[in-house]
Amino acid sequence: MTRARFNIAFAAIALASLGSLAAFAQQQDFSAVQVHIQKAQGNVYMLVGAGGNVTVQIGSDGVLMVDTQFAPMSGKLLAAVRTVSQGPLRYIINTHSHPDHVGGNENLKKAGSTVAGGNVTLDIADAALGAQIIAHINAYKHMSARVNGQFATPAAAWPTSTFLGDDKKLYFNGEGVHIIHQPNAHTDGDSLIFFRKSDVIAAGDLFVTEGYPFIDLNAGGNVQGIVAGLNRIVDLCIPVYGQEGGTMVIPGHGRLSDIGDVINFREMVTIVRDRVQDMVKKNMTLDQVKAAKPTKDYDTVYNTQGAFVMADAFVEAVYRSLKK
Repeated sequence: MTRARFNIAFAAIALASLGSLAAFAQQQDFSAVQVHIQKAQGNVYMLVGAGGNVTVQIGSDGVLMVDTQFAPMSGKLLAAVRTVSQGPLRYIINTHSHPDHVGGNENLKKAGSTVAGGNVTLDIADAALGAQIIAHINAYKHMSARVNGQFATPAAAWPTSTFLGDDKKLYFNGEGVHIIHQPNAHTDGDSLIFFRKSDVIAAGDLFVTEGYPFIDLNAGGNVQGIVAGLNRIVDLCIPVYGQEGGTMVIPGHGRLSDIGDVINFREMVTIVRDRVQDMVKKNMTLDQVKAAKPTKDYDTVYNTQGAFVMADAFVEAVYRSLKK
């Protein structure tokens, strides 16, 4: 299965329903998909396979994983992790609730174990079984919602630890891990994960390098939140003066990036938003806005064959965001 075919197929099911995960996984042949692992910097690696990019942090405490792709990819992801660490999988952090980022939660959770004190394990026999899954409460709500009479995500894949406020902080493998909630952006349950010592940010689908951003209006997404999230990533990044490098950013989909890539993406989203906003103020209809092609000078970069979200879908999502 080629990357282009995979992206087109998943875009269709993502826009239709999060409950399509099981049906989609059954219909696709994941056997030919290879997992590629690339060191970002410090203790952090990026894994690319089928679905969203996976971030892995390794060290003496074990393994921390950000996102888990689709369930059939779990064995390949774990095998890739084992090429850089034999440590136990302790934490899984979900950047949001979409199936290409949480589909492997159940399988990979079973492959890990939670850090638990002796007094706890004496009282609760299974306290240490399985890795701990962390996500914002809104991501949990989307995963546990009922879609056509069934849970959007199997209960065994739901987060086991959630947070309500702006952030959650861990100290793992000798560095601070800062989980930052970005409200109403790609969804209303997005998290950025900042590995402070390694100087790497896992951005989830707030930032991608393949296609235009996917604004999931049904899950609380909004273009204003996308811009705010990109601004936050830029604020966290520190570049190397006069050259590429510095803080590295792992996108939800696409290549390993730095601040320059994020700034280019942010400027595109901001300019398109402002153009559409001006058209909304002029009471133009959605069809008129699409016909005006507010993305036309960016289409050669982002409206390419196999892109996750094409220009018209992006423009419509921006328009509907602003009309709200």
